[in-house]
Amino acid sequence: MDEQEQTTANSTKKQIRNRIIWFSISIDVLILDQLSKWAIMEQVMRPKLQAGNSLNILEWYTNMPSMLPYTYTEITSFFNLVMAWNTGVSFSMFSGNSAYMPYILLVVALGITVMFATWLWNAANHLYGISYALIIGGALGNIMDRSRFGAVIDFLDFHVFGYHWPAFNIADMSVVIGISVLIIVSLFFDIKAKRLYPKHRKSKDDDHQNKAP
Repeated sequence: MDEQEQTTANSTKKQIRNRIIWFSISIDVLILDQLSKWAIMEQVMRPKLQAGNSLNILEWYTNMPSMLPYTYTEITSFFNLVMAWNTGVSFSMFSGNSAYMPYILLVVALGITVMFATWLWNAANHLYGISYALIIGGALGNIMDRSRFGAVIDFLDFHVFGYHWPAFNIADMSVVIGISVLIIVSLFFDIKAKRLYPKHRKSKDDDHQNKAP
């Protein structure tokens, strides 16, 4: 094997390793999201509402648990745990009463997830790969809820002076973090050159020109 073939083989191995890491992150987010929703619904809210026996995690998936009404548990003066059902997207956007909306959003979410999975497969570096992985994991968590219940379980409720930020969950957090990193990287950093741009690059070019004889 010549040097070029060795370099290609090493690059392929690195790419495969990175893909495994990135998809593992998506799976971890999905598991964490689903465990948190099960714990809130079955270990916190169902006993509080006295709405039957709590299900363990396996029963929660092998049986169709009854949907609980809205309730909340105050944790601090600015944070509650709530039992809320979101028929819209993240942070209750596009939530409505249309019977078709959950199915429309489910199809849209699946399409977007496939798109990000394709981008992850071809990601050039860890920042992009991890960002795509966070978005995919969060999207899959909410897709799983929507396919089972027709709505997404939201349980984190922050509020101040009587104003409540729309309830959200770990999947929403993962999607927002992933998108935020993508925006920051795209706007302010040239990953390949590993430097700020364009202002920083322009400054470097100006310095070189000033030093030229």
